Amino acid sequence: MTTVDPEPNPHATAEEVRAAYADPKLANVLYHDWEAGTYDEKWSISYDERCIDYAVGRFRAAAGERGWPYGHALELGSGTGFFLLNLMQGGVIAKGSVTDLSPGMVRVALRNAENLGLDVDGRVADAERIPYDDNTFDLVVGHAVLHHIPDVPSAMREVLRVLKPGGRFVFAGEPTKVGDSYARALGRLTWWLTTNVTRLPVLNGWRRPQEELDESSRAAALEAVVDLHTFDPTELERTARSAGAVNVRAVTEEFAAALFGWPVRTFEAAVPREKLGFGWAMFAYRTWQKLSWVDENLLAKLLPRELFYNVLVTGVKPGE
Repeated sequence: MTTVDPEPNPHATAEEVRAAYADPKLANVLYHDWEAGTYDEKWSISYDERCIDYAVGRFRAAAGERGWPYGHALELGSGTGFFLLNLMQGGVIAKGSVTDLSPGMVRVALRNAENLGLDVDGRVADAERIPYDDNTFDLVVGHAVLHHIPDVPSAMREVLRVLKPGGRFVFAGEPTKVGDSYARALGRLTWWLTTNVTRLPVLNGWRRPQEELDESSRAAALEAVVDLHTFDPTELERTARSAGAVNVRAVTEEFAAALFGWPVRTFEAAVPREKLGFGWAMFAYRTWQKLSWVDENLLAKLLPRELFYNVLVTGVKPGE
């Protein structure tokens, strides 16, 4: 029997939004359908050298370079396809499949793949019940997805089920417990400062229309519902091993880069994009690059891994 994926719902009713506050999966669908059309722009996602280098760098930091290219990879919670598509362009993956709970995100991911000429199929799917057979994939990847999944241990068991024996998983971009606390505090402070300072007549041209600010605030409120978890690296390793994985390893990254990056991202969301321009984008990116170098080469040797913002985890399904 052919399964037909549901249609995107980018304009949720007030009743649906109210219901979403008690239903994390519905909240994820509504929030990400809402964001799908503008998500790449909001998060400065691209499919060029900048983001290819970022995605491949994250993969390499977690899992190294052995085994490239992986024949067939699945991305859980693909969003617009950022991680999988850039890994494919970077030579890590030959063929890909995208899944997401949000029909809108799957649609955008497949459109992005088609525009890039990449061999990708997609399904609307729940990470706790992946709609693929056992032993299907050489690799499962995800970026900023585990913290949206209500039952992470169940999802990990599903990942191990659909991997071939000897297959690997790599999840990146997950918030640590400590990192999430300072990132959210910086974001809230930056939003308050920017939206209030731009009320001044001399800076009013830098203020987004109030209806856009209100829309962003509503999205942010729902975002707080869809962000379900933060992670301790050691606990995340334990979860992966309990699901049956071997050779499990978690690494963390971004401390100075996160202290800079979160206020920058929040500021960008609060002002008209045309006010910033290419020069600002390059300044933000180059500064983030330099601070990431400091994190990797200096601070990682001095600070506990729990202090860094992002945690990445990898592991392998035992071979036959």
